[in-house]
Amino acid sequence: MTAIVTDEQAWQFAEQLYEARRTRTPIGAFTDSLPDLGMEDGYAIQKHLVRMLVDDGESVVGYKLGLTSAPMQQLLGVDSPDFGPVFASGVFTDGAVLPVDRFIAPRVEAEIGVILGSDLSGPHCTPAEALQATRGMVAALEIVDSRIRDWKIKLADTVADLASNGAIALSSLVVPIDGFAPRLLGMVFTKNDEIVATGAGAAALGDPLAAVAWLANTLAPLGVTLPAGSVIMTGALHAMVPVAPGDVFRAEFDRLGPITIRMAGE
Repeated sequence: MTAIVTDEQAWQFAEQLYEARRTRTPIGAFTDSLPDLGMEDGYAIQKHLVRMLVDDGESVVGYKLGLTSAPMQQLLGVDSPDFGPVFASGVFTDGAVLPVDRFIAPRVEAEIGVILGSDLSGPHCTPAEALQATRGMVAALEIVDSRIRDWKIKLADTVADLASNGAIALSSLVVPIDGFAPRLLGMVFTKNDEIVATGAGAAALGDPLAAVAWLANTLAPLGVTLPAGSVIMTGALHAMVPVAPGDVFRAEFDRLGPITIRMAGE
């Protein structure tokens, strides 16, 4: 399927998202006025938005996958994930305190992060090859956010909006994949010490390594190789959880250990 937006329209939509990010002010969904926009249109807009942000000094240090679970794909009527860049300015460590007003409508997800130890490229990458290129896995939290008002998004909207990225937090413990299957990694997610979700690695496209391989293969036609050191957020292991100032989120993973963040503000 090809994009229906012109390059000029894609630039204009990207500029709207750029301003929404800069001012923390949400905008209406593009699909409200152009309901036939699809995934390719979203990526056309995303490409221009990434260029604007890189021109501002941002640097891409990895990628995040979205829509890796069957329920989310069914909700948006698609049969594949989407992706967006991870910027250096949005990467935090375990125990980070993040101001709520950094975001518009933040929500939190627990994920398995993959750190590449060597370059990885498609278009025929397999999970086994992804494993060979992986330095290790980390416990991770993603703060997803939407520049689209009230999260009233369709596929093209979230793809254009960098797959609804906000920020990520990563554990400092990078665990080599040795003697365990990533798809079987269990996770318990708490909000203010109350369990609100559980999950396992299999929620991410059946296997986090399959998610990494999918990304490498999807980027290959764009001429993009995943460089060593890249951070790959392999997808949410549960439904996203709303945020309020003062909330403390913690995910505890089998093998990978815990990761905690606190959301500050009034």
